[in-house]
Amino acid sequence: MHPSTIEWTEATWNPIRGCVKVSPGCKHCYAEAFAERFRGVPGHPYEQGFDVRLVPHKLSDPLRWTRPTTIFVNSMSDLFHTDVPREFVRRVFDVMVRCPQHTFQVLTKRSRRAHEESSDLPWPENVWMGVSVEDQHVTHRITDLQSVPAAVRFLSCEPLLGPLDDLPLEGIHWVIVGGESGPHARPMKTEWVEGILKQCQEAHVAFFFKQWGGVRKHVTGRLLHGRYYDEMPPTKRGLFTAR
Repeated sequence: MHPSTIEWTEATWNPIRGCVKVSPGCKHCYAEAFAERFRGVPGHPYEQGFDVRLVPHKLSDPLRWTRPTTIFVNSMSDLFHTDVPREFVRRVFDVMVRCPQHTFQVLTKRSRRAHEESSDLPWPENVWMGVSVEDQHVTHRITDLQSVPAAVRFLSCEPLLGPLDDLPLEGIHWVIVGGESGPHARPMKTEWVEGILKQCQEAHVAFFFKQWGGVRKHVTGRLLHGRYYDEMPPTKRGLFTAR
């Protein structure tokens, strides 16, 4: 198992490695920066840097994890990347079906493909589906997500790069908001966060504030209005409680 420091999950599972930038939210990708550090290092999992590749021997990992765990699927890639064959996507879903003890969180920027293939995939209640929505220009991803028959549908507004007004939240169960972190972090305005919070409260959608971000995210912290917003979506399953 690979424990995660991401506040809204417990562990990561990467049967795919590598990705390609598709929108402004990808500009300072943490996964790419990490992977490229090891390009050319013989025998390292990221010897090929951030090139997209399948890792079939990692498929069975969750089957060996007996303790119920909330798992972020492909934190170092995108399950619906065009270079991932449909047959392999199905193999990933088949593993999730066979692990009802876990909760799997799938997050994509390739919402159109997720929409197009969703009818051919199994959707047990332990598989959550989300899309990244960093600014107003990519809100079409939400429309694609709304058609996916997942028990929980969620938005990851991180890094939040602009205001998100009039979000279509029908059929959405959870919204995560966070600022960009790292040496080149782009700023996030308080009013953008407050605007999303208000919309979630009015629509009765769970709201999770991950971080303010910035160059020193440990200093800026996670407090909003003097409190932590660690809401999780309501489900029938026993779930991970946010740290």
